[in-house]
Amino acid sequence: MTKSLMIQGTGSDVGKSLLVAGIARALSNRGLKVKPFKPQNMSNNAAITIEGGEIGRAQALQARAARTPLQNDMNPVLLKPQTDIGAQVVVQGKIWGNANAHDYQALKPKLLPQVLDSFERLKADVDIVIVEGAGSPAEVNLRKNDIANMGFAEAADIPVLLAGDIDRGGVIAQIVGTHALLSESEKTRTKGFIINKFRGDPTLFDEGLSILTQRTGWHNFGVIPFFRDAHKLPPEDAFSIQSGLKEYAAVNIAIPIISRISNYDDFDPLIAEPDVNVHMVKPGTPLPTGMDLIILPGSKATLADMQFLRDQGWDIDIASHIRQGGSVMGICGGYQMLGTQLFDPDCVEGELVETQGLGLLDFTTHLNGDKKLLEESGTEFLSNAHVTGYHMHLGVCSGPALKRPFLNLSSGPDGVISEDGQIMGSYLHGLFANDQFRENLINRFRTHQQKTDRFELQIERTLDQLANHLEAHLGIDQLLEVAGC
Repeated sequence: MTKSLMIQGTGSDVGKSLLVAGIARALSNRGLKVKPFKPQNMSNNAAITIEGGEIGRAQALQARAARTPLQNDMNPVLLKPQTDIGAQVVVQGKIWGNANAHDYQALKPKLLPQVLDSFERLKADVDIVIVEGAGSPAEVNLRKNDIANMGFAEAADIPVLLAGDIDRGGVIAQIVGTHALLSESEKTRTKGFIINKFRGDPTLFDEGLSILTQRTGWHNFGVIPFFRDAHKLPPEDAFSIQSGLKEYAAVNIAIPIISRISNYDDFDPLIAEPDVNVHMVKPGTPLPTGMDLIILPGSKATLADMQFLRDQGWDIDIASHIRQGGSVMGICGGYQMLGTQLFDPDCVEGELVETQGLGLLDFTTHLNGDKKLLEESGTEFLSNAHVTGYHMHLGVCSGPALKRPFLNLSSGPDGVISEDGQIMGSYLHGLFANDQFRENLINRFRTHQQKTDRFELQIERTLDQLANHLEAHLGIDQLLEVAGC
């Protein structure tokens, strides 16, 4: 039988996703066939699977670490927030519908059989499945219908390791407190703990480890030093977005963090460039002056985010930027915002039916029809650079501006570029990961032309470094023993 192990955490952002990715790469390096699994994820950062469905981008990175294709079953329930209390529900890669937080609690028991079916299919042809929890199992007010943590672990009958983040402080309370709130069967199911993101001399925490072992009876699987290259891998959620500012930069790019920003890993290749500063501008802050380029990101609620952008006064900042000769680019929802009007007659994304766009390009967008989920390849019209990426959007654009497409893709022309090349937009996610395209774009603003780094190669190197890091500090052999290998 295929073996499995679940990594749960004392809270969000304790490093579960990277731990699973690193373990997956380490086990793959050992010659094992590995697949990642997350029963329920909440993120507007999604990836397209080989079946043409959607899963969380974190599971895509984990699958890459495991050297296996993306599958719907790796993340059977994906929640994509559209409002503060509601989300689009994606089940086994396909849109199920929308639900507010209250209604979703009642829906979860109906989803558990599908989660378990996905898990069973996933483990059919591999040596081990590494499962990631969500949030914390100590949220006992949500335990009744849980499918993300112990509810799944008990239903699937798999062992658990608990990860705590010492960098944020209070890790002893995190782990002991979690232990105190678990049921007896859940405590037994939990085989040990991992201390993650440690800085300094680990011997200074020896007494802390003794206290944890004494209070919980759990085994210490390792004290993992802070992995300093973690920023080179895509962040899991919007709270992890960082500007990545350098002391010196030849090129400056501003990206406003709209309220329902999606697929923000689009910008990781730009952030990784050594001479590029990417200013991720938070709400309540004006867009900085003197930028070479402003990029409008994707959105899970484009009409609402267009209103949000205007409420921040960013539309005025963008107009000023253009008057001073700056360039503007939109990706997916950000591309739609460049037009004159946006329509959502069926309220697919929210309550707004219509709103004005920025009016920078002469086209309108109607959010109707099926969602387009498609991997793409083609060329950029200006430089003929080869590009690959993926479509993940609702909406059909129409208008005179479409006579000047930005890309020529296998599915047809895509996006728009103004006659002077100052304003441009495209539906294609993953555009900046294309080294030649990124180099051509950045060189428009550099004083001296130069080659860009190979972004995809950097991710592979970082995953291997992460695997080596865990091999050195995490009890991988003990982990495999607990998993039954």
